[in-house]
Amino acid sequence: MAQINPSILSADFARLADEARAVEGADWLHVDVMDNHFVPNLTLGVPVVESLRKATDIPLDCHLMIEDPDRWAPAYVDAGAGSVTFHVEAAAAPVRLAREIRAKGARASMALKPATPIEPYEDLLSELDMVLVMTVEPGFGGQAFLDVTLPKIRRTRKLIERHGLSLWLQVDGGVSTATIERCAEAGADVFVAGSAVYGADDPAAAVAALREQAERAGRPASHTTSG
Repeated sequence: MAQINPSILSADFARLADEARAVEGADWLHVDVMDNHFVPNLTLGVPVVESLRKATDIPLDCHLMIEDPDRWAPAYVDAGAGSVTFHVEAAAAPVRLAREIRAKGARASMALKPATPIEPYEDLLSELDMVLVMTVEPGFGGQAFLDVTLPKIRRTRKLIERHGLSLWLQVDGGVSTATIERCAEAGADVFVAGSAVYGADDPAAAVAALREQAERAGRPASHTTSG
């Protein structure tokens, strides 16, 4: 089934433990790590991930929008992340980094900014568990969805299928009831949603509604969160 990953970037940072519990039923909790260098914003780091891991049973999906992920990404696995995403634009040795993340027991994911094409990285796909196609410019929550990313989502899905891989295809940015169907139709099966979940009166119900909407529009998924 489609996976919904609420983004705590849209949560109340003073109540993160409560906000994690508010999205019971979510597949993963998406944790945006920003360093004010790779992107013009500063959020949270390893200590907060460690605390979140103790506060929730939902697995943590850490999206590192940072410089030098080759150095820092493994620490997020040690902190309890079940999936770690690095930006290919920032990684010096993406294959080596993906293998290190996997060797530590987490899922390895590669993210692409909206203007970064997938095709130069086709040969890397077999080293990954997930590809994240950013549907806004990374750095801030609450941005409007960029429809120009839809063709890249389709091309990425075709490459995954061409190689017979079981990669998850995640989208992040502006995902809401108004855009999730377009993403699912294009081939995405993991959806990061921030304000669409935490801005709702009932965040858990919003997660369920988004998942149902994506499954109606998308392709049947043959994977589970435990892979």
